Amino acid sequence: MTNSPQTPENIESFINHVATPGNIIEFEQTISLIDSHYVFSPCAFESGEQHNEAGTNLGSCKILAFAKLHNLSAQATLHCFGRYYREDVLLNPKGTDHANIRNFIKFGWQGVYFSQFPLVQKS
Repeated sequence: MTNSPQTPENIESFINHVATPGNIIEFEQTISLIDSHYVFSPCAFESGEQHNEAGTNLGSCKILAFAKLHNLSAQATLHCFGRYYREDVLLNPKGTDHANIRNFIKFGWQGVYFSQFPLVQKS
């Protein structure tokens, strides 16, 4: 597997990186990229059976919104969650932590809803 020592700086290279099998990205790198390119407004959102009030699970909200905005595949979206997906979820399939990730695996994009879209690109 290829580690990414630093976050790809532009959105296109980031998307290409997460879409390439074997490449690794960390949750913090994904959030850093989103925060540098978008204004985020917390909102309520759902991932399958997991309902999240506005202001909760902000990282999941940001990542799911970013991935939806850029039409990422389900697999590329999951990679954006970094070690939370790779280690906490994949290595513990019967776990109950990271409900948004687990519900996304089960329901995919059909289960993702936002009360309002939370990202606006910075000018």
